[in-house]
Amino acid sequence: MDDFLRNVIFGFEHVLDWRAYDHILFIMLLAVPYLFKSWKKLLWLVTAFTVGHTISLMLVAFAKVSFSTTYIEFLIPVTIAITALYNIFTAGNRHRDNAAWLAISISLFFGLIHGLAFSSAYKMLASASDNEFLLLLEYAIGIEGAQLVIVLLVLILNFIFTGIFRFSRKDWVQVISGIVLGMVIPMLIERWLW
Repeated sequence: MDDFLRNVIFGFEHVLDWRAYDHILFIMLLAVPYLFKSWKKLLWLVTAFTVGHTISLMLVAFAKVSFSTTYIEFLIPVTIAITALYNIFTAGNRHRDNAAWLAISISLFFGLIHGLAFSSAYKMLASASDNEFLLLLEYAIGIEGAQLVIVLLVLILNFIFTGIFRFSRKDWVQVISGIVLGMVIPMLIERWLW
């Protein structure tokens, strides 16, 4: 039971690490266009991201796949910037709901990229484990739990600002996405490949 809790907490802390806030920014961007009434759609997006993240770690642990960390570290802010721009340009558009499968697929793919960024730390954790598959499952539970905490906080903020203070939902999504995009631009410049 101690190993289970330690591994779940490790996954939880991986997401909520303020020094590596890119994960938080990405989940915020996934959640900001939604309200409590759309929680099922949002849960699918977040879970797809976790599944992608977990598949990457499975590829690293079991298939011994490896990628250049330089490229992965650059692609992470790219995924955040793409998501921010998507939110900015589609905020308030009803077609977003019609392409749910596309959003879920993209979330899964972006989860693969984010998972690869954690592969070296995961290898060290897995080297001390007797059962890598169980470790991976426990770690994924921690990741999903932390992401759901972020989602809940964003949904509460969405309710406060669009429900109580009556901000336009479109403006709210665009402002938050714009702020996140502004935070990611220095990451892109710092990690620029060329």
